[in-house]
Amino acid sequence: MPEVTLVDVPTQLVLGIQRRGHYSEIPVAFGEIVQYAMANGAQLAGMPLAIMHELSKEAAEKANLDGTAVIDVAFPIAKAVKGSDVVKCYKLPGCRMAKTVHKGPYETCDVTYNALYEWLAKQGMQITGPTREAYLNDPRTVKPEEILTEIYAPVD
Repeated sequence: MPEVTLVDVPTQLVLGIQRRGHYSEIPVAFGEIVQYAMANGAQLAGMPLAIMHELSKEAAEKANLDGTAVIDVAFPIAKAVKGSDVVKCYKLPGCRMAKTVHKGPYETCDVTYNALYEWLAKQGMQITGPTREAYLNDPRTVKPEEILTEIYAPVD
């Protein structure tokens, strides 16, 4: 079972995109943010993030199948830049979160999510909002079994 810890995540200044679609569109949205950052002098200052609004596996699967999943992705940046109609510059709120790390392909993250949910239940804690994923390495440069994803859940 993956280790779960409680951490205080600070508010982060980010460049982000939010739209509805299929989760397979996440890498494309990341690419759009990187292109916008390069064209507008934004300095990326951290790992890419996805904010997961569908809070259960069933809801996520249905939304992905229907093409209505919330695709909400961002990169932390060093200082504010002007946003556009598509790419927004904003502060992603910080809070107390339960954190764990998944090692392996993205398609197998449900095992780590289940362990996180089990840990939270044992602690008597509730998830208070969208979970977040931080992608620690690039799946284009590491083997699928070496992919590292930090998973965060805001808690009360």
